[in-house]
Amino acid sequence: MPKRTGRPLVHAATVLALLAGSAYFTYELRKDEQAKVPAAQTITENLDNSGKSTGKQTWERLNNPARSVLRDGKGAVIATFTDGARTATLKGPTRTFAEPATTSTKVVTDDWVRMMPETWTRGSEKQQWFKDWFKQYYGSEEDDIFAFAFQYIQGAPAKKDDQGIQYAGHAYYGPLKADGVDRYEQTDFYDYLGIPYTFRDGVTKYPQSDRLRSVDCSGYLRLVYGYRARFPLMSDNDHGDGLPRTADGMARGKEGVDVVKLQGPGPWYERPAGIDVLQPGDLLFFKMDHRTGNHMDHSAIYLGPDTEGHKVFISSRKEQNGPTIGDQGGVSRLDGNGFYAKLFRSAKRL
Repeated sequence: MPKRTGRPLVHAATVLALLAGSAYFTYELRKDEQAKVPAAQTITENLDNSGKSTGKQTWERLNNPARSVLRDGKGAVIATFTDGARTATLKGPTRTFAEPATTSTKVVTDDWVRMMPETWTRGSEKQQWFKDWFKQYYGSEEDDIFAFAFQYIQGAPAKKDDQGIQYAGHAYYGPLKADGVDRYEQTDFYDYLGIPYTFRDGVTKYPQSDRLRSVDCSGYLRLVYGYRARFPLMSDNDHGDGLPRTADGMARGKEGVDVVKLQGPGPWYERPAGIDVLQPGDLLFFKMDHRTGNHMDHSAIYLGPDTEGHKVFISSRKEQNGPTIGDQGGVSRLDGNGFYAKLFRSAKRL
């Protein structure tokens, strides 16, 4: 495997000096957008676990989005399955996710986000494929979407498969450009892996040697949901079925369910009035750059509430140079009036 070349650290003062020039990077554009978005929205939880105690597991249908929930004998929701989606949220052993190198934020959760072999439809609980899948994964501690996602943060140990290919371990965003400030985008999961990858449409993509162990924001989602969790992947935004290449392609693509729909006029659209429908594992999309027209230009994975009650996410970003739940470049929260909270636009459940 080729060795990743070192990347220089850029002092904050140098960044500020360079931004005074004619180049317009996301770091500078954030100042402009603070005044263009509405105040913080109110937030309520999607499910209140208020089902009746029956002494046995029961199924219930809910709307917005259409979904089936499974309650235990005491009425508490223990699993959620959304029509048109393959990701499911199951209750299981409590885990703690943290990134002490970059933030004090901690997520303590009993949610386990898993990929089903087929898309959920009403009545799927009666089908044999689901019965077999649920028996295998309910209560299982096998790695899920959250476990995969945190295997790429700073300090994550390297993991290799039987062929010696490193499939997990600290990931970066991408190499610095010649200006020493901005970072290259268009870094996909196969760049992280350092191997060619042939997609289902027959197209083979080849890694760039200077992008080894790197993934941009959408490449990170493709690494986690596609390469690791086996959701089908498209070679670009236009050909075949599966998860598209870019954040905008994912946000507008046909895969999954739009749980928070894009609203308002482009190119900036509107901040959602409420985000109570979000569920751990949902894909999040942001509008944060003048240069990308009406495209969504950042993507993330929703984790749920942290220990302080803030709704947090994980994403690969330039400022942190890789996947993070940290605070550099803006706290990783959807509530409040932080940078990312103000520029959040839509969400999808795969």
